[in-house]
Amino acid sequence: MKILQLILAIFCCAAVAAQDAPPFYEEIQTFKKQDSASFPPKNAILFVGSSSFTFWTDVQDYFPGYTIINRGFGGSTLQDVIRYAPDIITPYKPKQVVIYCGENDLAYDDSVTPWQVLQRFKTLFTIIRKAYPAVPVAYVSMKPSPSRKHLLLKMTEANLYIETFLKKQKQAVFIDVYHSMVDTKGEPLPQIFIEDNLHMNAAGYRIWQLLIQPHLLNTP
Repeated sequence: MKILQLILAIFCCAAVAAQDAPPFYEEIQTFKKQDSASFPPKNAILFVGSSSFTFWTDVQDYFPGYTIINRGFGGSTLQDVIRYAPDIITPYKPKQVVIYCGENDLAYDDSVTPWQVLQRFKTLFTIIRKAYPAVPVAYVSMKPSPSRKHLLLKMTEANLYIETFLKKQKQAVFIDVYHSMVDTKGEPLPQIFIEDNLHMNAAGYRIWQLLIQPHLLNTP
């Protein structure tokens, strides 16, 4: 009976711990398990952010000759990346950090403004700069997804804020993918997205490849 009670107590504690865990805790633990089995090399290019990086499972194939660490976790906001920066940014000693995040900040909470997205990005940028003062940072602009057309004005405003901020920083670049993903009327190109009208297909990632690669360090 005591053994059964102990087992039940363990399960109860585990359940409580799971409920108390912050968002994306399990995803981060998966990254840490991968690292413990085979830690990524130093001086790689770190991609970090939300699901547009998560879905880019073959990102290494798009950038042959570069060493890419992909630490995108789907659905994350800038606040989530900030929370887990000690786990998914600072341990790797990257030679460059490429960020895609901010879109979900606007999508999940109507009260979040483009200015607040900028402030969150500044916090993340400062964390990276304190850990690695000389490491270049690239920010990939928020993309125009058909399913989020109602947010396009907010996204373009937030993109502009972040672009303006990065222009004043050393070793920093803003990569505009937004305007290559819309037609002449400013409408998102539907043919570069998968069925959910949120995430990209190979054609969309091809656009990203062409725009991102010139900004990666040590171009082959």
